[in-house]
Amino acid sequence: MENVKWITVTNPEEGAKEVFKVIEEELQNDRLHVLGLATGSTMIPVYQEWIHSDLDFSEVTAFNLDEYVGLDADNPNSYAYFMRHHLFSKKPFKETHIPNGMAEDLDKECMEYEQQLNSHPLDIQLLGVGENGHIAFNEPGTPFDSVTHVATLTDSTLGVNCQYFENDDKIPTIALTMGISSINKARKLIMVAFGEKKRAAMEKLKSGEVTTEWPITKLLLHKDVIVITDLQFD
Repeated sequence: MENVKWITVTNPEEGAKEVFKVIEEELQNDRLHVLGLATGSTMIPVYQEWIHSDLDFSEVTAFNLDEYVGLDADNPNSYAYFMRHHLFSKKPFKETHIPNGMAEDLDKECMEYEQQLNSHPLDIQLLGVGENGHIAFNEPGTPFDSVTHVATLTDSTLGVNCQYFENDDKIPTIALTMGISSINKARKLIMVAFGEKKRAAMEKLKSGEVTTEWPITKLLLHKDVIVITDLQFD
C-alpha cells in the first residue's frame, strides 16, 4: 500500500490543518485547477480552515460528489445549501457544480454531469466515508466501474443521515452521485475520517483487501491517496 499515505492526528481540527497543507501546496505549485468536494460534518472543520485563510480559489472549478433527489438548492438539507453555507458564500470559486436533484430527467442529469467531469479532470478529490464504507453515495455492492448515477440509499445510510434533517423533513431515499470510477479518475484523493464509528471502514482499508462490499477499498487501487484520521491502529 505504498500508494496510500496515512496521517494520524489527534482531532478533526488537526486533521483539517493537514488537508489545508496539501491544498495550499497544490495551489502554490499551480497544480490545482479542478477540485472535487464533499459534504457532511467531517468537512465542516476542513472548510472552516479554508475560509479563515488566504487560500485563493478564484481560478478553481469545484465539483461536488452528490446531492439528494427531490431537494432544491434552497432546502437547508440539500448539499447545495450546505456548500453555500459552509464554503461558497465565503470563498469564491471560478465555477461550482453540484448534481441537480430537481432535474426532470435524472439519468440525463447524471450523464451530463459525468461529461462535465470528463472535460474538467479532477486534480484532487476530497472524500469522507460512511460507516458502511460508502464513498459519496456509492453504497456497498456498487460496481467499481460505475460513473455518475442515481443511487438508492441503504437503511444504514438513511439511519445515520436522518440526524441532519431538521423540521422532521423526510430524508430522500435516492440521490445523484459520482460513481466510483468517476472518483478514482482524480489525480489525487484525500480521505478524511474521524471517530470510532468510522473504524470498521478504515480497518477494511487498512487490511488491503479490495471488495465491492466496502467501496472505500477501491482507493487501494489508486496511485496517490492521502488518508487523514484520528483513529489509532495496532
